[in-house]
Amino acid sequence: MLDYTFYWSLVWDKWPVLLAGALQTLEVTALSMLLGTLIALPLALMRRMQAGTAYYFATAWVEVSRNTPALFQIYMAYFGLGAIGIDIPSLVALLAALTFNNAGYLAEIFRGGLASVPPTQMSAARSLGMSAPKAYAHVIFPQVFVLVLLPYINQLNWALLNTSLGSIIGVHELTGATQAAQSESFRTFEFSSWQRACTTPRPSW
Repeated sequence: MLDYTFYWSLVWDKWPVLLAGALQTLEVTALSMLLGTLIALPLALMRRMQAGTAYYFATAWVEVSRNTPALFQIYMAYFGLGAIGIDIPSLVALLAALTFNNAGYLAEIFRGGLASVPPTQMSAARSLGMSAPKAYAHVIFPQVFVLVLLPYINQLNWALLNTSLGSIIGVHELTGATQAAQSESFRTFEFSSWQRACTTPRPSW
């Protein structure tokens, strides 16, 4: 019979450190999703061109970001750039890698949303005298955001989980802070249980 006594007071003693790690996780998640969204919108439009330099650039971005592990992208941002003399802080490297990853996935999500909006919506907006940018801003994208809400939330959950990879390069987000705390006390179950409770995503439906 398993005989193990949980000492949750150890978790409480490390609460300030764990809270700082949790806030760091939320900050990286929010910023990477925000920056990824701003990059993904033009990438999605480029992917609809079907030809030209912009199309191939967007396609390369999407294919690399979606077909290589997020950990590899973090390594390239931190160790790869460092190998050629570009030294950036580990937190910046994590943010850059996750932004790159999110942008690739979100570009395809937005491209699917754009394909779901009838072309007549753009024609109607242009017939009312709207320029193409205004038509996208006031007519097309509001509909796209409604259509892609659930996939967007799923990507948000994925971005939240990917922040744990930052502990590999020394970022003290939730996983890094938890590992540091449990290495001091050797009470793995208490800290890992708390971390799992904080990071397990809920179903988006």
